[in-house]
Amino acid sequence: MAAPPGRGHHRAMAIITAARHEGTIRVREGRQLGIAEFGPPDGKAVIWCHGTPGARLQIPDEARLIAAAEGIRIIGIDRPGVGLSTGHLYDALVDFAYDVEIVADRLGLDRFSTVGLSGGGPYALGIAHALGDRVPSVGVLGGVVPSRGPDAMGGGLVSVATKFAPVLPLLREPLGILLTGIVRLVRPFGKQGLQLYSMTSPAGDRAVLERPEFQTMFLEDLTLNGGRSMRAFIYDAILFTREWGFSPRDVTQPVWWWHGDVDHIIPFAHAQHIVPLMPNATLRVRHGESHLGGLGAAHEVLQTVLSEW
Repeated sequence: MAAPPGRGHHRAMAIITAARHEGTIRVREGRQLGIAEFGPPDGKAVIWCHGTPGARLQIPDEARLIAAAEGIRIIGIDRPGVGLSTGHLYDALVDFAYDVEIVADRLGLDRFSTVGLSGGGPYALGIAHALGDRVPSVGVLGGVVPSRGPDAMGGGLVSVATKFAPVLPLLREPLGILLTGIVRLVRPFGKQGLQLYSMTSPAGDRAVLERPEFQTMFLEDLTLNGGRSMRAFIYDAILFTREWGFSPRDVTQPVWWWHGDVDHIIPFAHAQHIVPLMPNATLRVRHGESHLGGLGAAHEVLQTVLSEW
């Protein structure tokens, strides 16, 4: 399926830039991954790894506009179990990279940078580790850090999932069905729910969530794609409680890590812990901002990661 280029909308919400193309690509074991593309097909490519929860359209409108204006090809990919993607639990987080390799081949991408928001951060790093020189640079926005193995650090929201690590794999399908049903049930009240969440969030996140274009992005992505399936949320939770299948120490590409110093979801201390472990990583502090602050820095993020090309 395809969406026309230009400006799309979500009911009475703010108008945001529609994807140039949306569709699916078949990967290993006959599964499929959903994709959304922004910007020209011949531009420098960036694969944008969505957060948890999230899906292929969790890309800020500023990034979508920059893609069109500056000739950047941005590709959002549904992880297994959300949007247009087939449900599937990897053995380790790094396995997603080998599906992305197939997607990149089908899209004709010789090289591409990766950007990952929150739960997408370790996936962006895993793709870089697995595919080597094909990925010249990585950007991480408030990313999850390891909770198991020699690079692990406790605390934050992921530490809650680790307490249930033994039972999560057993309950993954029932929990996925339950979450999907909840999203479908509350979909008509999505705007009100987002406003309520905003009211209980730190000031930095509240500033992001009060911007109409971000409201539209989150509601469009979560209610439309989450309405199909929310299994990816549970799959992510399980993989975050396991060793990743690689060490951040082995990610040798330039990595830029943006993190709010008052992040209430993934503590700032996590960024301070993981960035020095990587041989070519730089921490960029978002002073006074919380978990979503990096979403408001799309121009800086894209300009920085593409500077290595």
